[in-house]
Amino acid sequence: MKVAFPPAPEPEAEVAEAGRLLFAGPVDFVKGVVAMDGLPPADRPEVCFAGRSNVGKSSLINALTGRKGIARASNTPGRTQELNFFALGERGYLVDLPGYGYAQAPVAVVQKWQALLKQYLAGRPNLRRAFALIDARHGIKPVDHEIMTLLDRSAVPFQVVVTKADKMGRSALEQVLIQIEGELQKHPAAYPELVVTSSEKGEGIPTLRAIIEGLTAG
Repeated sequence: MKVAFPPAPEPEAEVAEAGRLLFAGPVDFVKGVVAMDGLPPADRPEVCFAGRSNVGKSSLINALTGRKGIARASNTPGRTQELNFFALGERGYLVDLPGYGYAQAPVAVVQKWQALLKQYLAGRPNLRRAFALIDARHGIKPVDHEIMTLLDRSAVPFQVVVTKADKMGRSALEQVLIQIEGELQKHPAAYPELVVTSSEKGEGIPTLRAIIEGLTAG
């Protein structure tokens, strides 16, 4: 049976405010992890952000938190080489994962952090949802399917977040969303709603905050 993947609706005012308050509170960098034995205790709910190098993960995290420098943005693909943990007060962790795909780094270094990424996704019991970031200008690529397949096999639910939506005209964006919907039919772990965002314009940010607030509640 074909599954629909519509854009997530805007949250109701009360839900949006709860999301705003979560990210308006303390958001602190905890640590950068380079090996599985360095992970913080799995004692609270956790969400993570995964995406191709230069998809806009750092910019999205900065937009969510309203803090420009909390996640380091770069025009150089592959700059994030660790699992970067941020604490949302006492509520949960937000994890910025290494960009996958092309990276300007030695092959051995790339292989090491890609292995860490796969180990983390397959073995973190408190991971509530992975957010798979897809650049609106490019849609889903073969390398995205590799990570999504890993999430399928690990039974980790993931939700696609479309980034840089402001870089596209409306009709072109609609075509990309159709492409994404078709590709997601191949992945049973895909959550059946997309979040369409623009870090620069703030589009979709209240929706994503509300979703994360719900995942880390209770």
